[in-house]
Amino acid sequence: MIEVKNLTKQYGAKKAVDNISFTVNDGEILGFLGPNGAGKSTTMNILTGYISSTDGEVLINGIDILDNPTAAKKEIGYLPEIPPLYPDMSVKEYLNFVYDLKKCRIPREAHIDDVCKLVKITDVYNRLIKHLSKGYRQRVGMAQALIGNPKILILDEPTVGLDPKQILDIRNLIKRLGKKHTVILSSHILSEIQAVCDRIVIINKGEIVADDTTENLTKAVSDDLRYTARIDGPREEVIKLIKGIRGVEDVTAEMEREPGIYDYEIEVAENSDIRRDLFKRLAERNWYMLGLRSNEMTLEDIFLKITMGSDVKVGAKPVDEKTQRELMEQVSGAVMAADAVSRMKISDGSEETESESDGGEE
Repeated sequence: MIEVKNLTKQYGAKKAVDNISFTVNDGEILGFLGPNGAGKSTTMNILTGYISSTDGEVLINGIDILDNPTAAKKEIGYLPEIPPLYPDMSVKEYLNFVYDLKKCRIPREAHIDDVCKLVKITDVYNRLIKHLSKGYRQRVGMAQALIGNPKILILDEPTVGLDPKQILDIRNLIKRLGKKHTVILSSHILSEIQAVCDRIVIINKGEIVADDTTENLTKAVSDDLRYTARIDGPREEVIKLIKGIRGVEDVTAEMEREPGIYDYEIEVAENSDIRRDLFKRLAERNWYMLGLRSNEMTLEDIFLKITMGSDVKVGAKPVDEKTQRELMEQVSGAVMAADAVSRMKISDGSEETESESDGGEE
């Protein structure tokens, strides 16, 4: 468990983190979000013991990170955005080096072998790190975080620069790790946070502006629920039928997908579930429902609505127009940025010339 209590970090007159408090429970995967300059990186550096706080405390499984940093850090596995690798070492040499550095007491060979199997790097175990692809390097970075079997994992942008398949592999790995570890995951790719996290904390200008599950945040920022139903039937009669269902507040059908087949946008009242009644009534008239989906808000929608100063009661405070623009630019550019990074060569000057069949590339 991680307990953050009244945490403050001040640089001169500027407060990078302003009296924040939150808890991460055992076995929970927490998504930690915030725009650049919000205090997210500062908070994570304090949690991992890289920097000290000005005030407040951080407890790692009951151990104060400032009072007893050595004991607290034994509980933490940390993967920074740029993995701390030594390119001229082989994977074997590097993981053994990390094992010694952490003064691990678990049987060496069996433990390192288990970690390599978990992150799927057994096939590159004897390769030089500088000859590995970005995806494999990220996995090696994950492996070093797991050495010593820490109870808490703090992962900062673990999928930056990876291709879609690699991203999916890392997501699945994080989900598996969340069953036995407490995980804090930071990412600018909000769909990634939504896919794997149990709870979301959003920080802005050094303050916590939201702390809840995605589902509860959706309810907080929006009281209405919408469905899109694709129906094969006479348009006007279908609209009349849908409007007659208890709980339906409005229905429109502007999009004709195929001749006689429309997408019906249905707005329903809070706590209303029209799905069974809709299906039954359509079936009684031999009209076909070819698809039905709930138009729930994405995390991007929630992020923008919370941080743009709405009257939502999730602990949020209104932000100024400049910050609103920054947040909007961050969300709209996140996927493009990740895609661009994935096409960049690894910046340490090494060449990625070996093929996937040799076990070095993905």
